[in-house]
This record gives sequence, C-alpha cells and structure tokens, in this order.
Amino acid sequence: MVRIKSASTRVLAKRRFAALALALAALAAIAGRAPAQSSYPDRPVRVILPFGPGGVADVTARLVFGKLSDKLGRNFVIENMPGAGGIAAARAVLDSPADGYTLAFLTNGTAISVPLFEHLPFDPLTQFTPVTALGDFEMVFATAANSNFHTLGEFLTAARAKPGTLNLGSIVVGSTQNLTAELFKSMSGADIVIVPFRTSPDELVAVLRGDVQLEVEFYAALAPSLQSGQVRALATSGRQRSPELPDIPTANEAGVPGFDVTSWNALYAPSGTPRPVVDKLNHALGEVLADPDLKARALALGIDAKGSTPAEIDARMRSDIEKWGNVIASAHIPKQ
Repeated sequence: MVRIKSASTRVLAKRRFAALALALAALAAIAGRAPAQSSYPDRPVRVILPFGPGGVADVTARLVFGKLSDKLGRNFVIENMPGAGGIAAARAVLDSPADGYTLAFLTNGTAISVPLFEHLPFDPLTQFTPVTALGDFEMVFATAANSNFHTLGEFLTAARAKPGTLNLGSIVVGSTQNLTAELFKSMSGADIVIVPFRTSPDELVAVLRGDVQLEVEFYAALAPSLQSGQVRALATSGRQRSPELPDIPTANEAGVPGFDVTSWNALYAPSGTPRPVVDKLNHALGEVLADPDLKARALALGIDAKGSTPAEIDARMRSDIEKWGNVIASAHIPKQ
C-alpha cells in the first residue's frame, strides 16, 4: 500500500530541511573562521601611528612592535600618518577590514580631540575596540637653572603675591601640555598667564631667556636640558613620582592637592574585530611590555611601559574625554 503524504507534511519537511541546512552552514562558517583566528597573524600587520617618524611615540612603537614581531613571528609594520589631530590615521584604520591586520595607535590626545573638535569624523568609543594600554608618561614642571624658584611651592607663593605677573609656558592651545597648564592654573587658584608656543624648542628658549618662569612639558622633550643642567625640575604631573625623576615631588605633593595628569598610549582595533584576535594581541603584548629589557629602554624615553585589560583602557579613554572636556570648557578654548 502506497502512503501519500499530505501537502502540509511536505511543507513541514521542507522547512525542517532548510533549517538544518542553515544550521550546518553556520557551523561551517564558524569552523572556517576558527583556524584563521587561531593562526593569527599569518601575514604582516599594519599599525597606524598619528605621529611623524623619529619622535618618542614613533621610537617607542617601533620598540614595542619590533618585540611583538619577534614573539608572534610576523611583522608589525609601523605606518606614520601625522597631522589633523589624528583624524587621518584613525580614518585609515576604520576604512580597513576589521580583521586585526590594521591597528590603531591611540593616545590621550584622542580623548582630547573628542571635546575639542566640533565635528570629529569618528567616535573612538563606538568605532574602535580597545586592545591594551602600552605605557604611561608624565610631564615635568621646570624652570631655568638660574631661576629664583627652587620648588613649585615658591612659584605658587610668588604668583599669588603678584597676580597676573608670572608666566607658564606650554605648546600650542589644545595640546596635552597646554590643557595641563590650564588645569594647573585652575586647581592651584593662582592667577598665572599661560603662554602657548608653536614648538617645544621655542618654549625652552623662552624659559632660558626668562620670558616665562615655568614650563610644563613631557620628560622626553626636557631630558637633554635637565641632564645638561640648563633647566631644573620642580615637580612632575602624575599621581605618583615619576620613575625617571624619583627625587622630584609630584605637583600634588608640592602644593596642588589632587593634581594628576598622566598621558598614555594604547592599541586599538576597528570595532567588529574578532574577540580571539583581540585577546591574542592583549596577551602577547602583556608579555612583551613586561620584558625587563624593553621596560628599561622605554623608561629611557620617558615611557613607563605597561599593559592593561581592554576594559581598563576603555575606562581611561572615557574618563579622559570627560576630564579634558571640562578643562576645555572652563578655559573657554574654542572648538576647532
């Protein structure tokens, strides 16, 4: 006897077959991706740097990613794309596939760009995936070696005694150094004049001439002058004493309670980058950044090399966006 299936039974069978086919296709896709991710990287990786060649960030990046290349057996190639507040570098990464083969070197300068630019053409919080911090670095408050000020407290006492007569030098308006000067002015309550210069060497010349009585600058830019005795460090900007200048008090210790500015570099990937790739990079860089030789070489450049979890650097980016947004608003710095 021949059984004849009803139309409804045949439709149900077709639906079940289609569902099974979709499930098998999904499993095949996952199986196909897994080997590719586990073998990452299987070709050179680009790291886009928003700075020119030869600077401290460039030298540090080449040091770190040179070690990572050795560890993972594939070249991590530094590409320099300076200018425009890091916008060109960010766009180059975001215009590339989210596969872990084009990565972004972001900094606290990225956090400053968010509130500083009227129309920033990317959002670091939604369009990038954090991988790890790469290092911290403080700034130095310094004066000329022949200055009458031997402590930051002496400078603040003089500034409060004669409001508006002492100058604090930084580089261009909106830079980390300039906003650090603005925050210092606000938190110290001293009426000082902030004088921005085009470049760090211009600022140094003004300090040595006595045109400005104090400057705030990254350690790497000041190191030759500190070592030659041309300038004298009065304080550092971080919460803890700088490993490069352990005998110099922090601004917090020297008379500005709660003051804390520590810059940072970090590695990011485009949003959508597979999690196993992010995790592999995070783990490998954690080991690279803990290497004693690398840490010593980075410290000579003013960098305290250290990694982080993705969540930690994400929280730091968010905190700095809020912090520097408040400073920009308080200092009435116009949006760019």
